[in-house]
Amino acid sequence: MVEIIPLRRQRDFRLLWSARAVSETGSEISRLAVPLTAATLLNVTPIQMGLLTAATTLPYLLIGLPAGAYADRIARRRPILIGCEIVSAVAVFTVPLAWLAGLLTISWLIAVALTVGTCAVFYRAVWFPHLPSVVPDHQRTAAIAGFQMVYSTASVCGPGLAGLLVQILTAPLALVADATSFLVSAVCLRSIRSPEKAERPDPAVVRPNLLRDIREGMRTVMTHRTLRALIGAGVLINFASAAQMALYVLFAVQTLGLPTGVLGLLIASAGIGGLLGAAVAPRLTRRFTEDRVILGAAAVLPLEFIAVASAHGPFTVLIPLLTGAFAISGAATVMFSVCYGTLQLRESPPDMLGRVNAIMTVSTMGVMTLGGVVGGVLGELIGLRPALWACAALAGSGIFLVWFSPLRRSAFAARLHHPASDPSDRVPVQ
Repeated sequence: MVEIIPLRRQRDFRLLWSARAVSETGSEISRLAVPLTAATLLNVTPIQMGLLTAATTLPYLLIGLPAGAYADRIARRRPILIGCEIVSAVAVFTVPLAWLAGLLTISWLIAVALTVGTCAVFYRAVWFPHLPSVVPDHQRTAAIAGFQMVYSTASVCGPGLAGLLVQILTAPLALVADATSFLVSAVCLRSIRSPEKAERPDPAVVRPNLLRDIREGMRTVMTHRTLRALIGAGVLINFASAAQMALYVLFAVQTLGLPTGVLGLLIASAGIGGLLGAAVAPRLTRRFTEDRVILGAAAVLPLEFIAVASAHGPFTVLIPLLTGAFAISGAATVMFSVCYGTLQLRESPPDMLGRVNAIMTVSTMGVMTLGGVVGGVLGELIGLRPALWACAALAGSGIFLVWFSPLRRSAFAARLHHPASDPSDRVPVQ
C-alpha cells in the first residue's frame, strides 16, 4: 500500500500555498490603500475612481483568453509565475516613491492597477495548469480547498490589517507591505523543486495561430456537457451576486435601517463560513465525491439571496437570521468553488488546461461588470426588494444547470457502486 503523504508535510505544496497566502494578504491591503490614496491625496472625481476600479479587472476581458492559450504553449510555467510577482512588486513600489517625490497622479495609479491586473491575469492563467506539477492527482481537491481557505482568510483578516497599516503609515506607505508580499511570494515560488509537467500537444501538430487555439478551447468548453454546465452555473451565480451587491448596501441601510457596523458583521460571517467550507470540503469530497458535494452546494447557494430579499422584522430576529444565512452561503460558495476547480481539472484535456481555465475565468469574472450595471438599473426601475428577488431567482436557476448535467448521473452512479459506508474506499485524512 502506497503511503499518502499529507499536503501539509509536502515541502513544495507548502511553498506554493505560502506564496498565495502572502500575496493575497498583500492584495487585500492594496484594495483599501489604493482607493484611499486616490480619495484622500489626489481628490479624484467619481469618474476617475470608477476608471481606477475598472482598471483592476479590465485585463481579464482584454487578455484573459490569449493568456490561457499562451499558458498551454509553454513547457516551463514557474518562471512566468515568478516574473509576474516581481513585476507587480516593482509596480506597487512606485506608488509610495512617486508620492514621496510629489509625482503621484491618478494616471499613475491607473497605470499601476493595469500592470498589476495584467500580471494577475497571466499568473492565474499559468498557475492552474502548473498546479498538477506540485500536487498529486488524488490530492487536488484538498489542495484547492487549501487555496480557498487562503482567499477566505485574507478576506476576513486583510481589511482589518489594511486599516491598521493605513492608520499607522498612511495609505501610500501601506502599499510597501503589498509590494513586499509579492517579493516574498516570488522567493517561495523560486524555492519549489518539483519538476514541471509539460502537458502539451505534439510539437509537430501545434499550430502558431493563437486565435485558432482560443477557438479550440471555446469549442471544448461548449461541447463538453460538464464543463458547459459548470461555466453556465458560474456565470448565472456571479451575475446574480454582482447585481445583488449593487443593491445590497442601499437596501440594508434605506429599507432595513441596519447600522453600518452590522454590514461589516454580515460580510465577516460570510468569510468565516468560507473558512469552514474550505476546512470540510476535502473530507466531504472523500466521503461523497466532488460530483455529489457540488450538487448539494449548488442547492444551498441561493439561501443568502432569498434571506436578503425577504428580510424584514426587528433587529433581534433579522440580524441573527442574516448572519446565519451569510455564513451558510459562504461555506456553500467555497465548497462549490473547490469542487468547481477539481472538476475543471478532471474534465479538461491535459493540453487545454490553460485555455479552459482562462475561458471559464473570463466568463465568470467578466459577467460581474454587467451584473452590477443590470442590478442598479433593475433597482431603479422596479424597486430594491423586487430587484433582489429577481437576483434570487437568477441564482436559483444556476442549480438546474448543475443538476441536469452529467454530474447528477455520475453522482448517483458513484453512490450505487461506491457507497460512502465502505471503509475500503476512504482515504486517510490529510
